[in-house]
Amino acid sequence: MRNVILGAVLVLVFMAIGTAIAANLGLLPTTANSNPPRWERSFMMGALDASVERHAPRVSNPLPKTDDNMIDGMKTYTMNCAVCHGGLDQKPATLAHSLYPPAPQLIMHPLDDPEWRTFYVIRTGARYSAMPAWDKALSEQEIWKVTAFLSNLNKLSPGVQDYWKKAMGSAPPTASEEQHGRAHHDHDEDH
Repeated sequence: MRNVILGAVLVLVFMAIGTAIAANLGLLPTTANSNPPRWERSFMMGALDASVERHAPRVSNPLPKTDDNMIDGMKTYTMNCAVCHGGLDQKPATLAHSLYPPAPQLIMHPLDDPEWRTFYVIRTGARYSAMPAWDKALSEQEIWKVTAFLSNLNKLSPGVQDYWKKAMGSAPPTASEEQHGRAHHDHDEDH
């Protein structure tokens, strides 16, 4: 049994040394304009999920979900987030596939995370993903407004929907379109 454990430890040590050597010789890919392999995406998303679960405080949005707050969140999203995560026109963002891993398209494939989680990721960012921490650029109130907007895309009031239509010339996605888009997106990731 002792030899088995020693053998396993040695294999792990040699794998780590081999990976370090390959990285320092420039043998590992570093391009941002390619799709990450499924195992890497799964590993990194699992690490992000576990870290957020461990570190994010379970806080509630202190702002009421008024039309003004939702519209402010929509405007802040458009000015700061849409270039990577997709605009209100429901088209893929211009930089979406220039990032590694590609940025999720939040209008086309809305989040289903609790608000505390979305707020935490916006505020603190996500290391090695090009998602910046917005706590130095946006106020906490602005981050909560963006969080509320993203968390309620399929439940926007008629006033916010009218604002969206006037601003974009198109209607916001409906809950059935979002579910279809999410199922299609999930299917695309499997290939």
